Amino acid sequence: MTYQKKFFYETRGRGTYEITNEVNQAIREAGIRSGICHVFIHHTSASLTLCENADASVRSDLERFMARLVPDGDPMFSHTLEGADDMAAHIRSILTKMDLTIPVTDGKGALGVWQGIYLWEHRTRPHRRQLSVTIHGE
Repeated sequence: MTYQKKFFYETRGRGTYEITNEVNQAIREAGIRSGICHVFIHHTSASLTLCENADASVRSDLERFMARLVPDGDPMFSHTLEGADDMAAHIRSILTKMDLTIPVTDGKGALGVWQGIYLWEHRTRPHRRQLSVTIHGE
């Protein structure tokens, strides 16, 4: 059986937003006990990560690391159509990823004890992000 759901998430700007509950809700709606869940974000300036969900400083440290690695407004970037964070956001999303695959066990996402699913917004302004969750299994 295959089930697919689309949902939107409103960000407040750059940062991480936990979407574990939304993904688990889609798995429950699918009624699949065992299988695979694929999550995809339909954007080139935001990404998905599987990250520690117990200590927010992990995500803050990742944000500081990414800011050092790919700074906004770097003079080597010519693509600045939407501002100084434009090209930096594209690079950040490519360095992370736009999709995740998670096992489904006993009707829920089989995450580790300290794992959460996060939408990582790379733009400084708020955005409405579209995601698709596809679940295959039985």
